[in-house]
Amino acid sequence: MLNLVIFGPPGCGKGTQSARIAERYGLVHLSSGDMLRNEIEKDTTLGKQVKKYVEKGLLVPDHIILKKIYKSAIKYINSAGIIFDGFPRTLVQAVMLDRFLHKKDILLDMVILMLVDRSELYQRLMGRAEDSGRKDDNEKVFHVRMKVYEKETHCLKNYYKKQSKILQVNGMEPVGDVSDKIANAINYYCKNNRIYSKVI
Repeated sequence: MLNLVIFGPPGCGKGTQSARIAERYGLVHLSSGDMLRNEIEKDTTLGKQVKKYVEKGLLVPDHIILKKIYKSAIKYINSAGIIFDGFPRTLVQAVMLDRFLHKKDILLDMVILMLVDRSELYQRLMGRAEDSGRKDDNEKVFHVRMKVYEKETHCLKNYYKKQSKILQVNGMEPVGDVSDKIANAINYYCKNNRIYSKVI
């Protein structure tokens, strides 16, 4: 069983890399962003509740996202593993995820941090906005999301570093190259039970 978290600033490529990792290793891909956007699209009670946060680039309150993640994750406890994409996003969520997994006697193996320059993130998201039509992909919301990330999510680096679980990945390179580097790091971990300490 292999359980991973992937996080990083908006536009860093975590969704793309998560999907590739999930396919390569037969993992369940749980994307908090996709879950919430799906609820909004279906206009469910939850969707109406979270829409104002998502479209403004703000984080959905911890208790709401935790409930949604738990409900989804519990279905796949006996799978080959899970990759949590874009979750946790706050220290509270990280602590609660650890507790949830511990109760199920499940180990979180590795936490992948995608590193991308701010200027590149901006270019990616503005380009994506033209194609996706996502309301959270615009200049104003980008700056809000970056502030939120720097305030609430970036601190997870130190939290997981203390647990010796962090893998830092240079996400500036071509998608395929980044995927291969992550796969090599995962294979190394599976063989040696160690995570590369340097940025790959």
